[in-house]
Amino acid sequence: MPSFNRLVRFENESGQVMYGDVPDNVGTPDSFVGTRVDVFEGDTPWGASFQRTARQDVIAKVLAPLPHVPIFIGVGMNYKTHVGENKTDLPQYPVLFNKPSGALAGPEDDIPIHKEAQLLDYEGELCVIIGKDAKNLSNSEDPLDYVLGYTVGNDVSSRWWQMPERSGQQAGYAKSFDKFAPIGPVIVPTSKLPNLSKQTITTRVNREERQKSEIDLIFDVSEMVTFLSRGRTLESGTVIMTGTPSGVAFFMKPPGFVKDGDVVEVEITGIGKIRNKHVFEK
Repeated sequence: MPSFNRLVRFENESGQVMYGDVPDNVGTPDSFVGTRVDVFEGDTPWGASFQRTARQDVIAKVLAPLPHVPIFIGVGMNYKTHVGENKTDLPQYPVLFNKPSGALAGPEDDIPIHKEAQLLDYEGELCVIIGKDAKNLSNSEDPLDYVLGYTVGNDVSSRWWQMPERSGQQAGYAKSFDKFAPIGPVIVPTSKLPNLSKQTITTRVNREERQKSEIDLIFDVSEMVTFLSRGRTLESGTVIMTGTPSGVAFFMKPPGFVKDGDVVEVEITGIGKIRNKHVFEK
């Protein structure tokens, strides 16, 4: 896999889409605009031809870090604090659901909310991007060798469709609407964040802090990648959404559901911030 610092997918001033390497001293997507970066060639970061060039270009717009995601795999109940606010037992195995490829959105895209996607919630999450096909990983293999890097995500959720009487205890439909998985703004290689527990994840709604936690996963990244590779292929480009800490809107008193026009920010130290306005359809 290629060597990079903070990989960004962007449009240049001519509207061309390309990948670049953002310097460490440049922070949010807003501040990326106007930054001159080293450019990579190749369509996807895991392709054999993907490599750094001698060219540079200027970022005009930050895009989703991947052009396409084959599937999002969500891991539920992966923070003890979130298990606690759900008043359930700690899971013995990862609790899983999927989001389709159409859930992909960029770090500053508006999120369209269908009029029946009620009781809208946020879930700030660390996301793992698979960079090499993985299947049936053995104990002698390092699962991180199959990880391209980390990014920030929001597992947008319509709690209306997650109620037991409508969902049969399944979470997938409630989380699978178009653009319900904004990610970005960059991909950071695992080598730059060797100790994820030292990083902090924060979620804000209209600048009001709702979630703040160290990344303290019940099932760590290596365990999740190994578990998910059992009997099936984790394709390159797959995004694993690793779970959310406590503080979701559903369990606030009263519930603090996202409303039309609300802006949700998710930030992880060492990676960056996404910021998405939620636009309710009439």
